[in-house]
Amino acid sequence: MKKPELLSPAGNLEKLKIAIDYGADAVYGGISHFSLRIRSGKEFNLESFKEGIDYAHERGRKVYVTINGFPFNSQLKLLENHIAIMRDLKPDAFIIATPGVLNLAKKIAPEMDLHLSTQANVLNSLDAQFYYDMGVRRIITAREISLKDLESIKRDIPQLETEVFIHGSMCFAYSGRCLISSLQSGRVPNRGSCANDCRFPYTIYAENEETGTLFKLVEDEGVGTYIMNSKDLNLSAHIQEIIKSGVVDSMKIEGRTKSSYYSAITTKTYREAIDDTISGNYKTDYYQSELATTQNRGFTDAYLIHKPFEKHDTQNLTETMMMGTHQVSGIVLESGYFLCKFTTHPNDIIEIMSPTKIIDEVENEFGKVYKENGKWFLTLFKLIAKNGKEWESVHSGNINPIKLPTALAINTFLRVKI
Repeated sequence: MKKPELLSPAGNLEKLKIAIDYGADAVYGGISHFSLRIRSGKEFNLESFKEGIDYAHERGRKVYVTINGFPFNSQLKLLENHIAIMRDLKPDAFIIATPGVLNLAKKIAPEMDLHLSTQANVLNSLDAQFYYDMGVRRIITAREISLKDLESIKRDIPQLETEVFIHGSMCFAYSGRCLISSLQSGRVPNRGSCANDCRFPYTIYAENEETGTLFKLVEDEGVGTYIMNSKDLNLSAHIQEIIKSGVVDSMKIEGRTKSSYYSAITTKTYREAIDDTISGNYKTDYYQSELATTQNRGFTDAYLIHKPFEKHDTQNLTETMMMGTHQVSGIVLESGYFLCKFTTHPNDIIEIMSPTKIIDEVENEFGKVYKENGKWFLTLFKLIAKNGKEWESVHSGNINPIKLPTALAINTFLRVKI
């Protein structure tokens, strides 16, 4: 059974390192207006992006650069310069959405592997062959594709790598081709600045043009007004099925603009799901419960396994966001200390989520670290800051590192059940 690559989002240097630490085989991210997640892209500069590439390569992992925006004529000279700069950082591939930019990249960076963005909407062998003939090594398929169609593409073009989304936000439009944000706020989704207008509640009216009368349409109670709000993709229950098909080379997690905890928990969970499939120890309920600790819009398995007309549970009509089952209470940023992210008191029971399985069981004057039912927990007897001050409680926004009973791995998250 072939083990696919696990590909995680890297919205900034911290998230890149966290994704690598929690088990990603590769990460994707970018700089500048030519990356489709401009809000996230601004969090990288040239120096930090180079540091991230080096961090990944030192650990045997890969970095794919997103150059998947839709440029205007006035930007073409800037684009040429950007491609050359990205080439010189020596990443592992470019992710590109348009034929023209593909040709430009081949000319400026002829040795670079080229991956085709999901924005190109590949659903069939005909289009896949076209891009393969252009020099594309991998296609990131449209979210609307089925596993059967992937099997056909792989059968017809076995040398072409395939990448599919397995988790993250879904766009109500066809594979992200939405212009509502442009219409309402002037922010162009296909150039990286989507305002997520589909997540808003809307009031619906009907107008009688003859009389000029305007009627407000009232929904049934509980139906709601989030008429374009898609649930989040979650294929954790189907990882076995996808791997056993043998036609998926890379499994991709969406979310460059999401939190560091999201990057950690999604990478960790899908890393375990992939490895457990290979070892024959698959645990669907566990993966679902871990992913439910994040904020989400409700979950759907969308269209890879089922055809769109067979699915009637892909929208969340009642709310734009649901709280996860857990709240992040802290993150370990230096050995022996954590930074508080949520109100913490002495004797709270806090769960430890670490990028490593090596944790010391200990009890001393500061607190204890212990294992219970297969999970690691922390209880602090006192809250002592690095500067020696003792606190009765610490809250989010307190920038004083708080002492731990023992050293935990950097980028360990502490969380409490809500």
